[in-house]
Amino acid sequence: MIRKSDIDARFEQAKIVQAALQNEAETILRMAELVAGCLKKGNKVLFFGNGGSAADAQHLACELAGRFYLDRPSLPALALSVNTSSLTAIGNDFGFDAVFSRQIEGIGSAGDVAVAISTSGRSPNVIEGLKTAKKAGLITLAFTGKSGGDMKGLADECLTVATDETPRVQEAHILAGHIICELAERELFGESQ
Repeated sequence: MIRKSDIDARFEQAKIVQAALQNEAETILRMAELVAGCLKKGNKVLFFGNGGSAADAQHLACELAGRFYLDRPSLPALALSVNTSSLTAIGNDFGFDAVFSRQIEGIGSAGDVAVAISTSGRSPNVIEGLKTAKKAGLITLAFTGKSGGDMKGLADECLTVATDETPRVQEAHILAGHIICELAERELFGESQ
């Protein structure tokens, strides 16, 4: 039976998301500064993750490439999970663990920002992407869940959401990502009208 109390319980859990992100406010600020600085220099932002995190990567890339609050020029941002030919060819030829690292190797440049998204922080292909980005001189940002997994020690900045509940972690990731996009857009183009 579907009950209103179930919905109310989810609203209570949303408060956990807000509290978790308030504890990470300084990290979010530093991430926004890094993204804005990268874009000011003419570099690009590469987002990647699996499943729901791939959808978040796609969503955030389009906030920069399209628009967020402002009508302004497009910003160079890509989600590495959207080219099915690349994903399947790289997966077939090199293994699924290489689907992001191989793309970063080809299109990443020193000074770009790589944003790795994984609720567990333990996705092998996301970790390989971070390692490759680091070696190539990209600035590395990670969005993870409670423990941060293996990603926590690999990224220049790591946002950890203090819960093990995947839906709450994903909700926090998209909220933090929106804040970062908004702050970066404002830094580059001024306040919205």
